[in-house]
Amino acid sequence: MKKVLIPTKLDAVAKEMLIAHGGYTVEQCPGVDLLELAATHADAYAFIVRSEKVTEEVINAFPKLKVIIRAGAGYNTIDIQAARKRGIDVMNTPGANSNAVAEEVVALMLADARHLIPADASVRQGLWEKSKFMGREITGKTVGVVGLGHIGRLTLKRLSGFEMRMVGFDPMISSDRAEALGVELMSLEELFSVSDYITLHIPENAATKGLINKDLFSKMKNGATLINCARHGVVNHDDLRALKAEKNIRFLNDVYPKDEAGDKPEADIADIMLPHLGASSVEANENAAKMAARILVEFDEKGLTTFIVNRDIPEGLDEAYGDLAYTLTTMARGMLGADKRVKLLETSVYGDLAEFSDWLVVPMVTAINPDFDRSLDHKAALNVLEENGIEYCKRNVDNQKGYGNSITVDMSVESGPEVLKSVSIRGTVAENQVMIARINSFEKLYFDPKGHTLVLSFQDRPGVLGTIAAAVAEAGINIDDVRNPHNEKGDCSIAVLKLNQAAPAELVKQLAEKVDAHMAACIYVS
Repeated sequence: MKKVLIPTKLDAVAKEMLIAHGGYTVEQCPGVDLLELAATHADAYAFIVRSEKVTEEVINAFPKLKVIIRAGAGYNTIDIQAARKRGIDVMNTPGANSNAVAEEVVALMLADARHLIPADASVRQGLWEKSKFMGREITGKTVGVVGLGHIGRLTLKRLSGFEMRMVGFDPMISSDRAEALGVELMSLEELFSVSDYITLHIPENAATKGLINKDLFSKMKNGATLINCARHGVVNHDDLRALKAEKNIRFLNDVYPKDEAGDKPEADIADIMLPHLGASSVEANENAAKMAARILVEFDEKGLTTFIVNRDIPEGLDEAYGDLAYTLTTMARGMLGADKRVKLLETSVYGDLAEFSDWLVVPMVTAINPDFDRSLDHKAALNVLEENGIEYCKRNVDNQKGYGNSITVDMSVESGPEVLKSVSIRGTVAENQVMIARINSFEKLYFDPKGHTLVLSFQDRPGVLGTIAAAVAEAGINIDDVRNPHNEKGDCSIAVLKLNQAAPAELVKQLAEKVDAHMAACIYVS
C-alpha cells in the first residue's frame, strides 16, 4: 500500500477515491505542518497539496516520497528543482478551476454594472438611494477577451447568453478556431479601443509583464471596464493610475503581488477588490480533488505523465537540441510576424535525434505559445496545437541527405483571407552552440541566432547590403556579424546581420521599403 498525505482542506473526494481504489492509504491532515508530519509519516509516497509550501527541507524529510500533486494549476509554492534532484515527479491539475474563474468574471461585471456592493451597504444603513445606484446592462455591449486559453473560452461561453459582441486577442489561435468560438480576432490595440469590458486571461512572463499599459489605456472607451483575474504583473498600475480618472475607467481586480493580508497597492484605483477568489468554489475544489486522485492512479497504473511539470530531458538527448528546436521555431515565427496566426507546423528531425522527435515538439510549442509549460509532455503540446487549430505534421526524413543531427521547422501563418505565408529553417548544434544552417533556399548560413538578428531577403543586385549596413549604422547600431548568400538560381539574396541591439520596428519597415524586401524582420532569441 502506498501512503498519500493530504495536508490541506481539499475536498474529501480525493481521499475517498484513493481508498476505494485499494492501493493507497490516505492521511488527510488539514493545517498540519509538513515537517511535523514527517515525524509520523516519513514513509509517504505522495503528497496532494493546494497552496502549502513544499520546500527542499520538506522534500528531504520524506525519503520515500516519489510524487507531489498540486490540486490546482500554479505550482510556484513547490521547489520543483529540489524535487527533480530527488527523482520526484511534480504534477498539477490544470483546468480544474477554469469554470470558477470564468464565472467570477461574469459576477464582477454584473456586480459593478448594477452597483450591488455599495447598494447593499446603503440599504443596510437604512437608506433608500435608488436613483444613486442607477446601473447599466451588459447585454449588447462589446467584451474583449485577452487570452483565449481554457479560461478565456469558458468566459466567452458564459457571456454568450448576454448577446454581447465578442472580440478577442490571442496570437496563438487560428481564425478558423476563433470563428467556431464565435469570437472576432483583432489586435490588442483594436480590442482596447472597441470594448466596453476587457477581461485578462494571460500568464505573467517576460513578454506579458506590464503589457497592459498607458498606450492601451489611452485607447479605451470612456467608462470602459478592465477586469484582471489573471496575474497581477500584467497590468502597469502606475499607468492606470495616471489615466483612470481622465478615461473614467472601471477596474475590477482579484490578483495581487502576494496572497496575504495587508495593504494592497491597487486600493486607490480598484473599484472592486477580491481576495483572489477565482478558484475558490466548492465545485472547483471538488474538481481539483478528483483530478488529483485520478492522475495519481493513472500515473501509477498506466505510466501517464502528461501533467508532470518538472520533467527531465530524455536520457541520451543533449539539452542543446531542445534549445535548437525552440530557437528554430522562434526564428520562424519572428520572420513571419509574431502577430500572425500559425496555421501549420511541420518538422523534420534527422540523425540520432529522430528518436526524440516527440519530445522536441514541446520546446517548439513553447516558442509559439509562451503560456505553455515546457516541462509538460508532447501529448500536452499536441493538444495545445489542436485546441488552437494548428495542424502539426512530423515528416519522414531521408538521412542519406547527410544533414547529421539537425532539425527543420516549416511554419505557415495566415496572411489574409485564405492566404498562407511560409518559411523553412534548418539548424544544428556545433560545439554545443545552436547554429542556423538554412533559411528557405539560402544554404550554408551557419550563424549563431542568439541575441538580435536582422533578416532581409530581396532581389539580388549590387549595393543592397551597403544600403542596409549604412542605415543600421546611422541608427547607432553596431553590426557584429553578417551573412549574405544568394540562392541556387542566383536571383535572390538574404542578408543576416547580428546586431548589438534591437533594430526598431520603424527602421525595419524603412529598410524593407528601401530594398524592396520580400521579407524583413528583427528577431530576438534569448
